[in-house]
Amino acid sequence: MDTLHQPRAFGVEEEYLLLDAVSGAPKDCAAEVILAMPELDQRGEREYFSSQLETSTPVCRDASEAEAVLTQFREAAAEAASGCGAVLAGTGLPPVGSETIGTVTPKARYRRIELEMRGVAQRQYATGTHVHVEVPTSDAGVEALVRVGRWAPVLMALTVNSPFWCGEQTGFASWRHITTRTWPQAGYPPEFADGDEYQHAVQAYVRSGVILDPAMVYWIARLSDRYPTVEFRLADAQLRPSHSVAFAVIVRALVDQAVHDAEDGRPRPLYAPDLINGAIWMAARNGLGSELIDPVTEQAVPAFELVEQMLSTIDGELGRFGDRDRVKAYVQDLRREGDASTRQLEAFYDEGMAGLLALYREASAVTG
Repeated sequence: MDTLHQPRAFGVEEEYLLLDAVSGAPKDCAAEVILAMPELDQRGEREYFSSQLETSTPVCRDASEAEAVLTQFREAAAEAASGCGAVLAGTGLPPVGSETIGTVTPKARYRRIELEMRGVAQRQYATGTHVHVEVPTSDAGVEALVRVGRWAPVLMALTVNSPFWCGEQTGFASWRHITTRTWPQAGYPPEFADGDEYQHAVQAYVRSGVILDPAMVYWIARLSDRYPTVEFRLADAQLRPSHSVAFAVIVRALVDQAVHDAEDGRPRPLYAPDLINGAIWMAARNGLGSELIDPVTEQAVPAFELVEQMLSTIDGELGRFGDRDRVKAYVQDLRREGDASTRQLEAFYDEGMAGLLALYREASAVTG
């Protein structure tokens, strides 16, 4: 295939919680899980807490490749976790046990974060799904951030998956989003004119000591400090790898459209300052079960109506990349089953903690 016409490259990072197989509380066994799957140990990493695990796809152009990689890792990690008396859980927060201060993974950078962030970092069990999409320049990345911002509330609603905190129902579909707002930088980034202005702002945060390094920019969408990509970090960890990938290709299509719109000289969307963050907050509360706010029209719209409106704007990109059927099936799943937060609540209503743990196991293709 002509490289000029290849689908835009992307990658997915998935984070998971390791939960005690009986109590559902975080279990510090990430190192043991990685050691128990030597054939995949290079693809697994310990996260900030010893009860958190992370993996990532290689650079992908085909969604099926990304899903195969994530599924293989989940199945192996879930089996290894089971051997340690734990459950590999695709959930944004642990349902119980988060009142306990987490055990920080013994890495120098994590120890420094622990020292500097103090109480903010003590219970940061938040786990997410991060999507990287290639962009040609930092200027193009900034354009993607600004232009995709209109749809950030929809992207949040599609991926809410953390309704519990400290054993209680929070009334939010993504309580993870609320907990992450405590970092020095949080929420959706402000609008920048170009890549230089973005980088100047990041360096100002570092020089002033607000953050330790560029990797600590905790906006829920940002330019990567390591790769030529724009990174969307707003999604909770997902129950299913297929949903992680379907979400990722939606983000890819939105970024692709944004880059081309900027190249063609189309104006940026206009919205009131910080309305995006308010709309995302509402999406984190409501998920797909109510209304979402369109930051451009400033109107509340039934959730799936705004989902379909967003998808209609990128139908050409989804078709060109071969992702239209995948995304259609994803949205049908969400219409039929509800968002992942709703599925967690239903499992808990039906069978309590045992039902939740069974849901996590099922989603990772493990029945034991």
